[in-house]
Amino acid sequence: MTRIGIVTTSPDAFTSADPDRDCAPLIAALRARGVHARSLDWHNPGVDWASWDLAVIRSPWDYARHAEEFSHWLERAGSLTRVLNEPALLRWNMDKRYLAELETAGITVIPTTYHRDAASLQEALAAPDHAAHAVVKPAVGAGSQRTGLFAREDPAALDLGREILAAGGTVMLQPEVPELSAGQEKAVYTLDGRFTHAVAKGALLARGGGLRGGTYQEDPRLVAVSDAERAFAERVLAAVAEATGLPTPLYGRIDMVDSAEHGLALLEAELLEPTYNLHLAPEVTELFADAILARA
Repeated sequence: MTRIGIVTTSPDAFTSADPDRDCAPLIAALRARGVHARSLDWHNPGVDWASWDLAVIRSPWDYARHAEEFSHWLERAGSLTRVLNEPALLRWNMDKRYLAELETAGITVIPTTYHRDAASLQEALAAPDHAAHAVVKPAVGAGSQRTGLFAREDPAALDLGREILAAGGTVMLQPEVPELSAGQEKAVYTLDGRFTHAVAKGALLARGGGLRGGTYQEDPRLVAVSDAERAFAERVLAAVAEATGLPTPLYGRIDMVDSAEHGLALLEAELLEPTYNLHLAPEVTELFADAILARA
């Protein structure tokens, strides 16, 4: 019997505001296809990864707090079984400086500068820019951790940057995009490079730092996508393949926004642990299970 592990994390890494809604239905769909499937905690030293035919990364949402440990785990698990998405792709995708590579390849991204010291960040914050507010965040991060939207002159912006730097990270600085603050970001999902569905998550960041409502709380809803948005997602995946030399990923979420200033622009190509919001599109659960079995 084929054995497929769905890789997640310790239950205490989840909160009521950020539940893993995808794992249970996906495991049920795989079991209905005659597969021995179960969730596996990537932290668990008792897991014999060599005994699994395939390990599918789904919700190791605390990886950013343990980036080095997670990278070592990817290498170890990948030497014992097949891991999807591919460990080399995930290590590349963990650090959002990949956006610069995709921009070089012709993909429009939100203008971003990267900073390894406070002086550089301070200079960028003070540089003339018609966007009065800016987003400060780490290059390796998830769930809007250590992410804030500030007026450029607000000392809290530099303070957050220093906090990221003190933890050994790289600071990303981006201008506020009004369409993002209005909740117009779209998450476009793919399986084997083919569009499945799209979700709008709503705005998350509050001006002055912190999250709207005080906690990380997405408000996902299914939305339609245009032909241009589908084509943009395909171009992003093609650019990823060119940059990494790796095949089309099993799964992917291409976050984008159609903005007045930048046009259709990439926010993130989430190829590591995107939530698929399968409770909103249950038919995609079956497509996901079939895609996994095709790889197994």
